Formats: sequence, structure tokens, C-alpha cells
Amino acid sequence: MKKLMLTMLVVAVSAGTTLAAEKAKVSLPVTKVVLFSSGVGYFEHYGSVEGDATATLMFKTDQINDVLKSMVLIDEDGGTVRSVNYASRDPLTRALKSFAVDISGDPDLAQLLKQLRGAQVIIEAPEKITGKILGVEFRKKELIVGGTTTIITEAVLNLVTPGGIKSIGMNAVANLTLTDEKLAGELNKALALVIESHDTQRKGVDIRFTGKGKRRVRIGYIAETPVWKTSYRLVLDEKKNTLQGWAIVENTSDVDWSKVGLSLVSGRPISFIQDLYTPLYLPRPIVRPELYASLKPRRYDEGIAGKDKEVRDRPELLERKKSKSQRFEAESADRAMALPRAPGAAYADGRANRKLDLAKGVQSIASAGKVGELFHFAVRDPVNLARRRSAMLPIVNSPVKAEKVSIYNRRVLAKHPLNGVQLINDTDMKLLGGPITVFDGGMYAGDAQIGNLAAGDKRLLSYAIDLNMTVDPSNSSTTRLVSGKIVNGTLYLRRLSSYVQKYVLKNKAEEKRAVIVEHPYNSARKLVSPEKYEEKTPALYRFRVAVAAGKTETLEVKEEQVHHSTVGILNTSASSLLYYSRSGEISKKVREALAKAVLLKNELVTLQRKLGELVNRKNVIERGQDRLRRNLNTVGKTSTLGRRYLGKLSKQEDEIEKLDAQISELRVQVERKRKELEDYLRKLNVD
Repeated sequence: MKKLMLTMLVVAVSAGTTLAAEKAKVSLPVTKVVLFSSGVGYFEHYGSVEGDATATLMFKTDQINDVLKSMVLIDEDGGTVRSVNYASRDPLTRALKSFAVDISGDPDLAQLLKQLRGAQVIIEAPEKITGKILGVEFRKKELIVGGTTTIITEAVLNLVTPGGIKSIGMNAVANLTLTDEKLAGELNKALALVIESHDTQRKGVDIRFTGKGKRRVRIGYIAETPVWKTSYRLVLDEKKNTLQGWAIVENTSDVDWSKVGLSLVSGRPISFIQDLYTPLYLPRPIVRPELYASLKPRRYDEGIAGKDKEVRDRPELLERKKSKSQRFEAESADRAMALPRAPGAAYADGRANRKLDLAKGVQSIASAGKVGELFHFAVRDPVNLARRRSAMLPIVNSPVKAEKVSIYNRRVLAKHPLNGVQLINDTDMKLLGGPITVFDGGMYAGDAQIGNLAAGDKRLLSYAIDLNMTVDPSNSSTTRLVSGKIVNGTLYLRRLSSYVQKYVLKNKAEEKRAVIVEHPYNSARKLVSPEKYEEKTPALYRFRVAVAAGKTETLEVKEEQVHHSTVGILNTSASSLLYYSRSGEISKKVREALAKAVLLKNELVTLQRKLGELVNRKNVIERGQDRLRRNLNTVGKTSTLGRRYLGKLSKQEDEIEKLDAQISELRVQVERKRKELEDYLRKLNVD
């Protein structure tokens, strides 16, 4: 197949202009980095420019939105920032459609030439022909190969030439040139845009500074970064406990950090991504006559308000925190401080009698303090970190208050407590959460996890199972009636449930144990004993129990819960009311009132029972009359048996009349007694 060439004209740029622009370009290195624990970082470029200059920064495509949202530009010596230019991210299809030659649909040559109808071209097929494109048509023709006839479709270009209309098969065209420079330029730009769209990794942002003389400039912006992390080592010692903290940072950018001022912030500023890079096109409404116009419903986003957590400072740390903050604010972020040198010493040699001293060889290289609502670690010496590399930096290395305890929670482990530490953050620093490796007696003891810890906060850590302590938990509960009152005929009862949880703790170790027992907290229950607890969280109580070596101690946690219930006296059986009237926990007045209510209710029940008996008797007689009437129809009224049936019917009618009178009288008595009971209960209010 012959190769088709399109000759395109490119707008030239003078060499002198290009050289002048290159001379005006400056490079501004990264000099400051602030990493946040919310997954973003602040980057600052600092340097000098002279006269009118352009600084170009390269960013990953997915960083452009953050840069456009947050970029801060400063010309410190009287210059101005003229503009910030970057390549548009208009959707490729839409951008290609904006050119005079539309190649958005990946057209073949025939489709492309159809768009160029009327354009003048020069083709070689193989002779050179000049003409204007009339159109492209498709013709079918027969092709005989080896005696077999095949019908093929051939694209034919029709040109209007000075010598008339000529048709040239597309397969015969070896070269085609557009003579219209504007059309050729449009096609060239469209193809250049396609090539540029393939580069999705890095985009350039040009910042143009305008001014006179040599000036200092700063460029700052926010970009997505890995969350900086912390890990700690806690050495437990009878004389001094030491906490060492390391910050883990990653340079995932495409530039090396050379002598960068690094700061680490342990706050959580809110950060989000908004697409400012991609051009936004809003669909416009089609205007119709007012008869058909309607208003679309609006959608309002939900508003969310948050409340900051209150942190209480320990009184003994207030002065220390104040002085520490003042010292931190007085330090200059740009001043490099000398790193104290620790005497050389081996970390550990594995012998049991060698103590683990974290102060030897490692010291914190960061100054700490509060900045606004965030806590800030500023690394004192400039940092060098190559791109795609990570580093561990010591930010904490100081004595800390820590007490060895055993921590028991039956929902975690029923039989044994855990070895743990009650840690008090007296370092004047807000410590970011992370893993803690615990060393005890110069040996590895276990791993623990800790959340964010403000200055003065106290926190429990557990790092191993305490096999020298066993716990036997058991529980029991009882419920009793404690009081009752009557209000408008309703009996209000109050019952008290008691819950007892026993923890039997046995210490098999050779030294005493301080055990922290965690007991579930139930907001509906009241703690009766012990009267005091060491600590309380939204989910549990913490009680401290001292257990001597080889001894057993028992912690009994008693809680009470009140239950309320109501009883409608009128609709409750007399036997149930009699039970309540004999309950000694209810006051005498209430019991006497219930006794009278029981008496009235018994009288009512007696009358209701008699009424029921009479009604049942009447129903039995009426059913017998039905049988007699059916028999009478069978034997006849004049027969001997018929006359007998008639006599019985007469006697039963007399008895029914007497029963009706008695039933009516009893119904009156029942209603009278019911009203007497209701009136008594309605007016009854007894505590």
C-alpha cells in the first residue's frame, strides 16, 4: 500500500524571540515543606528573579486542581505577578471540534477530504495536479484474480481543475498538499493537541513576574502527599522511663528536596479537591414562549456543623506549656540550629544486664509548639531527601511518666489481664497516634497502639498477656418491689434491680500488681459500689485494685436500676390487687386503699357472678322451650303428650318472667357497684 503524506504548514517563531524568552526563565527550588496528617502538604519555592521573568513549575496532572485552589504568589521587593498560565484541559473531543478541520472522530482520509470541500490542493497521482476538492465518492468495480471476479469499492477524489473535473482514485494519490495556510495551520494545531493529550503525567505552570532589578519571590501551594506517620519506642525502667518518637515522611514528588526546611503538623485541617482544571460548560436552557416555561427545582446541599473536642490541661503543666510555646514562637523558621551531638554508644549487645538508653546516639531534631489550632514540629536542620525516597526523623526523645499496670477486660480476655502501661504525656507536645514498641528490662516486651495524645493526657497501653495474673469473673442479679402509689385509679409501681459483678484476682507473681479492671458502663444503671472509680469513658468504668504477691483480692461492682410499671386497678384481678395490698414495701396508706378497692371489687365480682348464673339459667330454659315446641308440632296440641308439653311451656314462661325481673335488678346493682368503685378510684390519690 502506498504511503499517503499530508504536508502541513506550521507557524514559525523567530529564533531571537525564543532566545529572549529562554533567558527570562528562572528556576525556583523547593525551600520549605510542611506536611499535614490530613494527607496534604504545603510546598514553598523561593529564589530571585531579575526584571521581567517567568518561573515554570512542573506538576502531575492530578495535582493541578490543588495548585489552582491554593497557590500563593509573593514578589517581596516591589514587583508584581502578571499572570499564571497553563495548558487548558478542555475535553479533547470538544477541543478538536473547535478547529476548522474536525478530527475528533478519528476520520479516515476520505472523511477528512469531505470536510475540505472547496479547498485547493496539490496532489501527485503520480503527475502533479492542482485543483479544488469537489467531493469524494465510492465506486464499485470488478476485479478478476485467477479467473475469479471480485467486486470491490474504491474511494475516488473529484477535483475541479482548470482543465475540467478530474476523478482520481485514492490509491493512486502519493502526496497531497493543502495550499490554504489557514486550513493547514488548523489541521496542524489539532494534531498537536492530540499529541499533547497523550502526556497525562506532567503539566507546566508558568508564573510571570514583572518588575525592575533583582527581587525575591515566593511561590506556595498545597498538594496531595502521603500522611506522615509516627512510631514510638517506650523503655520502662525503675528510675526513668523514656519515650522516643520517630516521624516517617515520604518524598513522592518528582524533585529532590535539597536543604529544605521541613515542618510536620499533627492537626487535621479540612481539605478537599475541586475540579478547577477542566473547563466547565453549563447547559443553557432553550427559551420557549412563556406559556411553556417552567422553573426547575433547586437542590440545596446539607449543612453540617461540628463541635471541637475540649481538652483540659493539667494545672501543673500550664506554665511549662506557656513557656514552651513562647520559646517556639520566638524561633525563626529560616534559622538553622546546630544539632546536639550525643556521645557514641552501642544500641544494645543482647546481654541481660545492659540497660537500653535511648538518649545515647539519638536526639530529637525538631522544635515543637502550637501554631493556631494545630501542633507543629519544625525540624531544626535543613533536610535533604531524594525524590521517591522516605526517611525516619527523630522528633521526640524525652523522659515520660509511665506506670506498669495489668489491664483486665473480660470481653477482651476472660481469664487473664494484659500487661500494660499507664502513660502520662508530660512532654509538652501533642503526640500523633501510632504504634509503640515497648522494652522492659532491656528486652523487647511487646507492641502497643496509641491514639492522638494531647499534653497532660493520660492513656493506657497494653502490650502482652499477663500470665502471672488470673481472674475469675461471676455475676448475679435480683429484683424487688420497693414502692407504689395510686393516682386516679392507676397503681404506679417501682421495682429495683440489683446487679453484682465479682472479679476474683489472683497474683502468682513475685511482686505486687496494680490491676486496672475495666467494667462495662450502662447509662440506665447507677453505680453503688465501689463509690469511686479511677477513670470513666463513654463505654466503661476503670477500677484500680492492688494485689500483693501471692495473694488474692476480690472486686465487687454493684449497680442498681429502677424499673417503673403501671397497673389499672379497675381491670386487674382482685387476686393480683390482694398481692400488692400485702406487700410490705408499699406504704400502709396505699395498702389500705388497695384493700378497700379489693373489697369493692370482690362485691362487684360477686354481683357479676350472680348475674351470670341467672342469665345462664334463662338461656338453658329458653333452649328447652325450643325443643318442646318442636315436639309439640310433631304430636299435636290435642294429644295427651301435646297437652303435657303445653303445661311445661306454661310453667317455664312463669319462671322466665321471674328470672327477667331478677336479672334486671342485678344489672342495676352491678352498675351501681361499678360506679361506686369507679368513683372511689377516680378520687383516689395515695402515696
